Amino acid sequence: MAASLRTGAAVTAALTQLDRVSILAEALPYMQRFAGKTIVVKYGGAAMKDPTLKAGVITDLVLLWTVGIRPVLVHGGGPEINSWLTKLGIQPEFKNGLRVTDAPTMEVVEMVLGGRVNKGLVSLIQQAGGKAVGLSGKDGDLLRARQMVEKDIGYVGEVTKVDATLLRSLVASGYIPVVATVATDESGQALNVNADTAAGEIAAALQAEKLILMTDVPGVLRDKDDVSTKFAELNIKTCRELTQEGIIAGGMIPKVQCCIRCISQGVTATHIIDGRSRHSILMELLTDEGVGTMITG
Repeated sequence: MAASLRTGAAVTAALTQLDRVSILAEALPYMQRFAGKTIVVKYGGAAMKDPTLKAGVITDLVLLWTVGIRPVLVHGGGPEINSWLTKLGIQPEFKNGLRVTDAPTMEVVEMVLGGRVNKGLVSLIQQAGGKAVGLSGKDGDLLRARQMVEKDIGYVGEVTKVDATLLRSLVASGYIPVVATVATDESGQALNVNADTAAGEIAAALQAEKLILMTDVPGVLRDKDDVSTKFAELNIKTCRELTQEGIIAGGMIPKVQCCIRCISQGVTATHIIDGRSRHSILMELLTDEGVGTMITG
């Protein structure tokens, strides 16, 4: 009986090892295809709040970097900003999904995004064996923006210009840039910029191979309540049709629009993936089936 159990355990271990080798064999062509290519990842949502998910994201990035792919991480930090606003006696306020950013709130946004969140991510990447440099849109005049005055939400900006010179230099030198999405206007005023939009504009400026938007949904769904209706792949024409039909709706509209704009500026493909799933970046990039929705031209 004991021998039988040991034999069963050995078979299970061998199958597990075979599965791992099969996964590596499946990933190899993708690693070769994307080696030397830049991939921009927008990081936010649940994957930033859950320590286990955060560790998975960091591991994914460092693995990509290790095999010669060039990741650039663009991040938000909404929950952390809300926490610090509350500690300082400032009530977080939103209009139509955008943070109302008065002068005191802007100071907190810049402090939290460019300081605590950004440097925390840099530290995690380096602990995992990577090399990272943290910066905000202010550094190297990376992100210029104009204030969205018509929305009456304070110091919130939309990107008008990206100077990717510093990012290119860092990537070429073997670093993983970690970008906090604080921009400046022509007068030097700091502006809070949507992380999805900033990531898309950065990807376009870098002529990246891919843009990956990490969200809290599995991808684009035909039925928002049925994961089995997820679209594995869409093109720009179909995205516009689905938007007109109301299938792409609500918060998914700006994400898809970001992807379309990115592709129209030369990025090869964009991906909307679920950051709540462990190793979703690797599963999307390095497997045949993927896990999210890929949008192409």
